[in-house]
Amino acid sequence: MKKLIALLLAMAMVLSLVACGGGSSKPAAESTGNSSAPASTEGSSDATPSAGKADPTTLNIFMSSEPAHLDPALNSSVDGGCLAVNSFEGLLRYNAEGKLEPACAESWEISEDGTVYTFTLRDDLKWSNGETLNANDFVYSWQRAAAPTTAADYNYLAAVFAGFTYEEGIPADSVVASEDGKTLTVKLAAVCPYFLDLCAFPFFMPVYQPSVEKTVSDTAPAGTWANDAGEDYVCNGAYNLQTWNHDADMTYVKNDNYWDADSVSVTTLNIMLTSNDVTAYTAYQTGDLDFIDSVPTDETQNAMQSPEFKIIEELGTYYVGFNYSSPIYDELGLNEEQAAVFRHAITLLIDRQYICDYVGQTGQIPANTFVPAAAADGNGGVFQAGSEGYYSATDYEGNVEQAKELLASIGLWDGEKLTQDISFTYLTNNSEGNVKCAEAIQSDLAQLGINMKIDQQEWNVFLDTRKNGQFDVAREGWVMDYDDPINMLEMWTTKSGNNDCQFGRDDSKALDWTAYDNLISDIRTTSDLAERAQKMHEAEDMLMDTWCVVPLYYYVDPYMIKDYVDGVYGTALGMKYFYHATINTAN
Repeated sequence: MKKLIALLLAMAMVLSLVACGGGSSKPAAESTGNSSAPASTEGSSDATPSAGKADPTTLNIFMSSEPAHLDPALNSSVDGGCLAVNSFEGLLRYNAEGKLEPACAESWEISEDGTVYTFTLRDDLKWSNGETLNANDFVYSWQRAAAPTTAADYNYLAAVFAGFTYEEGIPADSVVASEDGKTLTVKLAAVCPYFLDLCAFPFFMPVYQPSVEKTVSDTAPAGTWANDAGEDYVCNGAYNLQTWNHDADMTYVKNDNYWDADSVSVTTLNIMLTSNDVTAYTAYQTGDLDFIDSVPTDETQNAMQSPEFKIIEELGTYYVGFNYSSPIYDELGLNEEQAAVFRHAITLLIDRQYICDYVGQTGQIPANTFVPAAAADGNGGVFQAGSEGYYSATDYEGNVEQAKELLASIGLWDGEKLTQDISFTYLTNNSEGNVKCAEAIQSDLAQLGINMKIDQQEWNVFLDTRKNGQFDVAREGWVMDYDDPINMLEMWTTKSGNNDCQFGRDDSKALDWTAYDNLISDIRTTSDLAERAQKMHEAEDMLMDTWCVVPLYYYVDPYMIKDYVDGVYGTALGMKYFYHATINTAN
């Protein structure tokens, strides 16, 4: 029955001329950034090209709904990261080929043992308010981002610094500015193959200390300086936030004090904020938007016929996350070993190819590993080379039979039906693509009588609910911040702010997650890169043995951009860069 419905759905999408749904065909991911070059696929060249645009200084774009954070240290989503890289800038940045290049730092030197970096900053660095920016600003910003009072989800990234602890943050002697503020010296705990990539990542971008400190309070220890437009919002990137009508729109204007301001020809970015992809797609069709970062599911087949439809191959995985501490296991009478078997069975009951073909529709590949198939191994190779994965990503019928056997082994299947009612709730944000994916999973589980309810929440509410562990099962996604498997693995340490599955958080559970924490620490300090790669495989095995992390597919990044716009580019890490955009004017 589901296959017949899929066929009818596909026919309807091909014939559809009018948008008829809401949400996103590209489920939003949770992270950002790397050096992998973007691979862009264009649609058919038969479509009629757009006319030029009368105003060459203004770009109208849609990326997402209301961002959770504009503070680069606090952001942990791709959409917020896209805003950050256009408004702030780190020591390095990515170019249109996806390669690192100098930004605030004009050059750098690395010690012979690979643990000390010395950055020389540009002479002409300024904040958007005209004040001088120097190495001391990076010292303050990095220490503040890693401080326990800031409570940043990404504070674990600072573990690469010598002497870092979660209780104290980055020691003063590990990040040091020269007396004249011209150079920044960084001491690492061990060789870090991806440290320069971190220097282009939003978490490590500088923030303006007077604004931050002015807005710090007992209830807002990280400050509220980036919660709105105004004099407190001071940045160092290409665009400064001018207005923010929450849940409606934002306007960014060119920062004339940006060191590379001469290359910025588009002086205004108008950003639509909506969770409704249909609204954005309609605005794009009428010419009110020049760029949209997703397309409604029901319009994807039509949109793909346009030369304005693009796809970037991303390094990321869309997945489902089980809350390790959910009460559903106790309700089913399962011990922790049996709970893992139950989650394994659910993993096998999901038809990934169906989700790729009829929800994603843009070339997603079914996933059977958590670390993306194309990720590097940090030692000159591909991490998943030779891997058969943790289950078949394509043999759905075989997976279902194995799932039944697993359920039978823990007394939940008698050979024909469930032995007791199984019901739990799936948490997702309310964009169309994510909801449709949830509905596909719901249909798969229903074939065995499992009742999965769907709880849809607004984006920011959803993020808080999931982070706080107030769910049974949740939709998840992660686009790599840099092309090294540790990025997919360190997020699951006990103290990580991105540990949504709550590993190691519940003392009443028998799970000893300190072994995983220690393994990640070993990976960070291992200088033998081949040994390091092997340990990362061990960490992925340990993670997947919990069956709390259920990969569905490897990401691709579809978007649309008018053909009169040039110079906008994205990376395999989900970021979009607008500051080198140019607009061809109408004849």
